Amino acid sequence: MARPLALVTGASRGIGLELAHQFARHGHDLVVNAEDTAIDDAAKALREHGVEVLAVQADLGTEAGVAQLAGAVPRPLDAAALNAGVGLGGTFLDSPVAEQLRLVDVDVRGVVHLAHLVLSDMRARGRGKLLLTSSIASTMPGPGQPVYNAAKSFVQSLAEALADELRGTGVTVTSLMPGPTNTDFFRRAGLEGTLIARSAVDDPAKVAAQGYAALEKGRTTVVGGSPMVKAQALVNGLLPDQVKAAAHRVFTTTLPRS
Repeated sequence: MARPLALVTGASRGIGLELAHQFARHGHDLVVNAEDTAIDDAAKALREHGVEVLAVQADLGTEAGVAQLAGAVPRPLDAAALNAGVGLGGTFLDSPVAEQLRLVDVDVRGVVHLAHLVLSDMRARGRGKLLLTSSIASTMPGPGQPVYNAAKSFVQSLAEALADELRGTGVTVTSLMPGPTNTDFFRRAGLEGTLIARSAVDDPAKVAAQGYAALEKGRTTVVGGSPMVKAQALVNGLLPDQVKAAAHRVFTTTLPRS
């Protein structure tokens, strides 16, 4: 019998790559995606688990890229982790609008498009598991990265709504909410030297393991990372948005070099 098949996007590095390792360790063949050529090196490493791995380089910020990835999936998916996303530091009016719209295309539009394709097939078959990578950022306004936080709030709300809509169908939807994690995210988002980047100490492998475990159990939401991050999620549920916004502004301000 064929091994179960999982799709992981944003799988060339960081949490996405570690999620792919989790699926491979648990006996899944893989379709892995990223927009850069590093996905080929990731696929090579993942094959060391003894599973089949198909690497698809495609830009999920475009309809053509989503269609390319969906068309490459060789058989029905048992699970999918939609992890691809981009960040962007800087205030709203001082950041290029093209970069902000690019973030929306990848983090929102691409997620909606691909999730619709994946879930339509899963519901028709009456089984499947979907993981959406949200963020602790979804729980607060984000001065210093406003569009990113708003996009993750969208993903979090979408995941929880889909989990409810699909209840009883055999399909589960789980949102993974990492805190600041030790990946390349902050450099790529232009947030190096900020307090939030310096606090990014959580291990992406640990976050991915927590996400995978929650997916397997069919949980709706899991906060990924250290006990400190989990405590932050609880506190954010109590604090006024104005207070959270002020704190976030401090964390995204570039610190002087020591």
